[in-house]
Amino acid sequence: MFDAHVHIIDPRFPLVENNGYLPEPFTIDDYRARMAGFGVDGGAVVTASYQGALGRPQLLAALKELGDGWVGVTHLDPDVTDADILELDRAGVRGVRFNLRRSATDVQILTTQALRAHDLVGWHAEFYVDATLLLSLEPVFAKLPAVSIDHLGMSTRGLRYLLNLVDRGAKVKATGFGRTSISDVAAVIRQIHAVNPNALMFGTDLPGTRARRAFEAADVEIIADAVGDDLEAVLGGNAREWYRCGA
Repeated sequence: MFDAHVHIIDPRFPLVENNGYLPEPFTIDDYRARMAGFGVDGGAVVTASYQGALGRPQLLAALKELGDGWVGVTHLDPDVTDADILELDRAGVRGVRFNLRRSATDVQILTTQALRAHDLVGWHAEFYVDATLLLSLEPVFAKLPAVSIDHLGMSTRGLRYLLNLVDRGAKVKATGFGRTSISDVAAVIRQIHAVNPNALMFGTDLPGTRARRAFEAADVEIIADAVGDDLEAVLGGNAREWYRCGA
């Protein structure tokens, strides 16, 4: 199993209050205890909004401790240098994240950062965004060579736009079911899978900060029922290829 979306909140590192929110710690030991028995042997550690620009040291420390099979996804500062990006890539970072739900983002800066990271080190761009905004972001997506969408796009109101992106090669994280407003998660997974069986990537979204509920073992059963014989790819193979594990 490859967990394509997990947050590590190490109390040794500072946090940035986000809309008045600061999470409780969730260390690598906490994660391993929570996922004991699931057979996780790799994943993607994602920098969250409450880690912000301060999240880089924590991400690098987490990747070093987790070891082989683990990669990172990070935010980039507007003044980040090529040397910074190259250093992050050597440490195992494989994607740049844009949080459009909790942070204001300049679309021009977003596009420039994503293209720069892809051209320099082959990173893809990850978006935490409600699917209702996907159509308005079409001018951005049209320019980006590699895109993934977090948490099934958060709602069904923009599902047709999400499916259009999937048809054009975008990946979608089957994560954060308790974070979305989607009433029938299995139905959305089936529709994404029908468009492109290689698009879906499983993740726990642990520790599930600000979600109605965190990851549960039953979430894997929901995915299994929706994708059938492609379960192994959704639980691991699709994400390992996307994140270029070992590259």
